[in-house]
Amino acid sequence: MVTMARMTLDELVSQLRAAYGTALRSIVLYGSAAAGEHIPKRSDYNVLVIVDSLDSERLTAASAASRAWTEAGNPAPLTLTTPEWRGSSDIFPMEYADILERHRVLYGDPPFDGISVDRKDLRLQLEQEAMGKLIKLRQGVLASGNDGQRQLELLAASVSAIMIVFRAFLRLHGTAPPTDNVALAEAVGREARFDASAFARVVRHVRGKDQLKSGDVGPVLAGYLRGMEQLVSYIDHYEPTV
Repeated sequence: MVTMARMTLDELVSQLRAAYGTALRSIVLYGSAAAGEHIPKRSDYNVLVIVDSLDSERLTAASAASRAWTEAGNPAPLTLTTPEWRGSSDIFPMEYADILERHRVLYGDPPFDGISVDRKDLRLQLEQEAMGKLIKLRQGVLASGNDGQRQLELLAASVSAIMIVFRAFLRLHGTAPPTDNVALAEAVGREARFDASAFARVVRHVRGKDQLKSGDVGPVLAGYLRGMEQLVSYIDHYEPTV
């Protein structure tokens, strides 16, 4: 039995192959780890699993591997049937765009032929996600009680999800997002016309290269909020060209 703290991608793949058998079509690593932006103890390993069918017996067979994987700090594998995968790019365009651009096939055939993302679908989800992140950020600030350490933890915990929004924003403009998150934040700031230095500062903090102290978090948090507010306003008024 593989212990949860030591479970590797290879071990996950091996256990999922045993659980799903001939129904398994593809296992794909996507996101920061596939793009070289993975930060130990901060970033997740995101895995897409595609199977021919997904009944309760197969889910039960795969549950032990998935539990060990999640207890090691990763999200449960995103598991879809082949028809679901091929028919859901309009519902989850941000996720699909990220998978299409940043992936590594771990098992099976690449499942990307015929998969595309419509920019109108992307814009709609992007506006929803950006506004949701801003609301959640404000709620976190209110809950922090003006505690600098809690505010710092809020910023560090939020930055990964905000980088997903930033990548989708550049894709909406037909631009390939930089793999480096500092460059990504700066590119979005230029396009949406806000100062991205607060986001770059938090990225460096999370990397452990330029640590923030709780007493210094106030101006960074203020810049972070202003940037997200401007981004939401920009997207609200943006109409993608065909």
